[in-house]
Amino acid sequence: MAETLIGKSVGRIEGVAKATGRALYAADISFPGMLYGKAKRIPVASARLKKVDVGPALKIPGVIAALTARDVPGHNGHGVLIPHMPVLAGERVRSVNDVVAVVAAEDEATAEEACRAIEVEYEPLPAVFDPLEAMKPGAPTIHGDSNILYHLKIRKGDVEAGRRASAVIVSNIYRTPMLDHAFLQPEAAVARLDERGHIEIHVATQYPHWDRTEVARSLGVSQDRVRIVTSTVGGAFGGREDMTLQILAALLAYHTRRPVKMINTREESFYSHSKRHPMIMKYTTGADREGRLTFVEAEIVGDSGAYASWSPNVLRKAAVHATGPYYVPNVKVDAYAVYTNNPFTGAMRGFGATQPPVAYEGQMDLLAAELGLHPFTIRWRNILRRGGVTATGQVLERSVGLEACLLAAARAAGWDVEQLK
Repeated sequence: MAETLIGKSVGRIEGVAKATGRALYAADISFPGMLYGKAKRIPVASARLKKVDVGPALKIPGVIAALTARDVPGHNGHGVLIPHMPVLAGERVRSVNDVVAVVAAEDEATAEEACRAIEVEYEPLPAVFDPLEAMKPGAPTIHGDSNILYHLKIRKGDVEAGRRASAVIVSNIYRTPMLDHAFLQPEAAVARLDERGHIEIHVATQYPHWDRTEVARSLGVSQDRVRIVTSTVGGAFGGREDMTLQILAALLAYHTRRPVKMINTREESFYSHSKRHPMIMKYTTGADREGRLTFVEAEIVGDSGAYASWSPNVLRKAAVHATGPYYVPNVKVDAYAVYTNNPFTGAMRGFGATQPPVAYEGQMDLLAAELGLHPFTIRWRNILRRGGVTATGQVLERSVGLEACLLAAARAAGWDVEQLK
């Protein structure tokens, strides 16, 4: 019979290698004849590109390649849900994330010099950075005719009946900020052609199978000609689910036929990967005299930035969690993912479930204050227990531990639980 590890302290497989410095990160990997790559961006969030001239860069000794959008042999775009974030921007820049050219040189300093030498002419375009403004008619559009990427509705019961049954109603607007993952290891990738002429990429990634799909699509080759080797990962938290350097390094290796290493500085890392969605959450919540919830009406607007990444999934989860761990008989929730010219947002620990608690728990405290109830009391009277039904109709049949958790926390705080119930 297999030994169970539940309840036991288990050593991390990679722990010793990391602690002793033997762990091999992508930045540690080198191959003979290797070049160094760097990406060129422009300091605007919305512009029409008029010219990207890599000629001056190619005149610098030691520069082997300088590529633009016209050098992408396959689909010039990537994205986990919608492949519309350009590998190399050709006509339009939609955010500071966008790369307009990429270079390869014999050393990193020369690659940086080459990036500075690239001449870019562009026409600044109107931009929008507030998702509420982006939803209004006449706002500058990022893609297509509307900035609303995704809208999910949740309806349960009759919210107006809930209003009529309420002894108190509280309303508030809650905002959560954009956050960066700030993992310790900035992005790095090493790409080369192996002995078969296949593309091999060493990279710290959370998504090697999807990396292969996106690289193959952009290079215009079949997936069986792309191999992703996951190196040691120095933190991720969702920030390594989107493309950063994988396609750029592969593109340079594909064109030069030599291995290419790209390493982000911390500043470049901030530009490269997704962020946590800022959310604006408008809540109206009612309760009866006993503190039992009567209705929740919520509008949640998430800033997707300029590209979709995981935004529909993140805002879907935000909507599903909008009422928290509480039974609410009447619910109306509208969740939106909205394009802006901000840096793109995607997966980050909690994936849309971390922002709504700021709102729904704030509402519980406001209701408790209005009713003169202890914060424990109003929560105790509304928590979902075994057999409870969520706002989306899910029946909770197992792993429903909030009642025991609340009791333990209240007792640890020294509260008289029996009196507060």
